[in-house]
Amino acid sequence: MSGLVFIISAPSGSGKSTLVNELRKVVAGLEFSISYTTRKPRGSELNGREYYFVSREEFDRMREREEFLEHAEVFGNCYGTARRFLDDAKRRGQDLLLDIDVQGACQIKKRLPEAVSIFVLPPSRAELERRLHRRSEADAQAGHAVSAETIQRRLHTATKEIEKYPEYGYILVNDRLEQSIDELKAIVLSERLTRGGKSLSEGEAKLVALAEGCRQQNMQPRLQPILDSFGLAPAPRAQ
Repeated sequence: MSGLVFIISAPSGSGKSTLVNELRKVVAGLEFSISYTTRKPRGSELNGREYYFVSREEFDRMREREEFLEHAEVFGNCYGTARRFLDDAKRRGQDLLLDIDVQGACQIKKRLPEAVSIFVLPPSRAELERRLHRRSEADAQAGHAVSAETIQRRLHTATKEIEKYPEYGYILVNDRLEQSIDELKAIVLSERLTRGGKSLSEGEAKLVALAEGCRQQNMQPRLQPILDSFGLAPAPRAQ
C-alpha cells in the first residue's frame, strides 16, 4: 500500500523531531517532506536537511503561486509544505510524512481527509517546561539565546495546541522514547496493513493491536492527568 499521508504534530519541545528521525530509520517507503521556513537556521541546521530556509519575500512569492499544500505563521516565522513533495511521493509509490503544526494540519486534513493524523504530547506541563529550558541552554551555547519570556510564550502556545488533540486520530505520549518510537512505527505499519485488506500474520496483528491502543478514543484515561497539568478541560468520555 502506498500513497498514504501521515501528519504528525506536537507542541514545541515534545520531542517530535527525534521521533520523526528515528521513524525514518526503521520504516522503509516513507518520504519526509522538508518544510520551507523564513526563520534563521539554528546550530548545525543545514538548508535542505532540516528545512529550506528562504526569505519572507520568496516565501510570499511561493504562496502567491499556490505552491504550498499548507502554510502557517508560528512565533513570527512562516512555515510551509510544498505541493511537489506529495506529487513526487505518489509518483514513486511512497508514503509521505508531514511534520507540521496544528494550523497546517487543519489545512491538510481539509484537502486530504483520508490523511492519518498523529498528535504527540509531553507527559506533563512541568516536563515540557524542563525540555524547553534544556533546549534554551543548548541554543544559548550555539549563540541563539532564548529568553524566559519566549519559553513562557511557547508554553502558552503549547496549551492552545494541545486543546486541538481531539482533531487527531492517534495520540502518542512521548514519555519513554523507545516505546514512543515503537508506537509510531506500529501506527504507520498498521495503517498500511489494514488498508491493504490482506490477512494478518501473528506479528502483524500485534502491530495493529499496539497501534489501536494509541487511537484517540483509547487514550482517554492516560490523557486526563496531562490535560490537568495544562489546566485544560477533562477529556471527553469515549462513546
